[in-house]
Amino acid sequence: MMDNTMVVNCVVYQNGKKLRDITIEEISDVLEQEGTFVWVGLLEPDAAMMREIQKEFGLHDLAVEDAYAAHQRPKIEEYGDTLFVVVQTAQLDAAEVVFGETHIFLGPRFVVTVRHGASRSYAAVRKLCENVPERLAHGPSYVMYSIIDFVVDHYQPVMDDLEARFVKFETALFEQESEEGHLKDLYQLKRQLIKLRSGIAPVVEICSQLLRFHDGFIPKDSRVYYRDIQDHVVRLLDTGDRLREMIAAAMQVDLAQVTIRQNEVVKRLAGWGAILAIPTMVFSLYGMNFKFMPELEWHWAYPTVLVGIVVSCSWLFARLRRVGWL
Repeated sequence: MMDNTMVVNCVVYQNGKKLRDITIEEISDVLEQEGTFVWVGLLEPDAAMMREIQKEFGLHDLAVEDAYAAHQRPKIEEYGDTLFVVVQTAQLDAAEVVFGETHIFLGPRFVVTVRHGASRSYAAVRKLCENVPERLAHGPSYVMYSIIDFVVDHYQPVMDDLEARFVKFETALFEQESEEGHLKDLYQLKRQLIKLRSGIAPVVEICSQLLRFHDGFIPKDSRVYYRDIQDHVVRLLDTGDRLREMIAAAMQVDLAQVTIRQNEVVKRLAGWGAILAIPTMVFSLYGMNFKFMPELEWHWAYPTVLVGIVVSCSWLFARLRRVGWL
């Protein structure tokens, strides 16, 4: 019986048109029909389900083990008459970039996708492919292109969100009324950008291999589609590299502004220290226990000293205020 929690779709196609939904057990029989291919979509299958899929399609043990265990780096590997491709998916969850994996088994007459973690449903991909039967007639190679293209297309809104958040932090850096640093925010942004790039960058090599090798899996007339994916990924990488350099520069600016703010505090403290040094010096002088002290017997000595202190401190305050120390 088909487990609906793990088997999202299991469909047979012929000449670019959908024939019907089938069960996992029917796959072997269906593939005996001329001109058919099967598209199976799995969501975090268990070991028993993967063994059943392996039995129906004759998949290699190592590839099945990788698809079941997940936590694989993006890659492309060939196992006999099956191509195994792993791509990372990315999407936003409460302003945080979360990642998942999609494992693709591609054979001459089948394509199997295994999704793990944060990943959007491929129902939209399936509908799009079924709406263009002349392209779907190319077989499993066009399905794999559509899946990888769908994954790459959803990198763009994530990259746009990271760029928009950077612009927000960058604007705040130069607001004079803002006293709060953004170093932590910028660091978190850079960390997410690096993680996103680590998922995007290998797709260039995957597409490059699909363009140059694996003739038995990718017909020549289908390779132009993978070149389009490669161009899209290169543009994303260029945007990411530019954004990473700008984030690094913004972090340096933020650190410089922290130093500037500290210098301003030190200047203010030094200014007030200079002002307070005047009465401190005078009071220290009058606190000395000498019998003969200046103006000790003068009637107006006390108010004169106070006025002198106030005038001196006021003059120094105005002077420091004028040069920007207070």
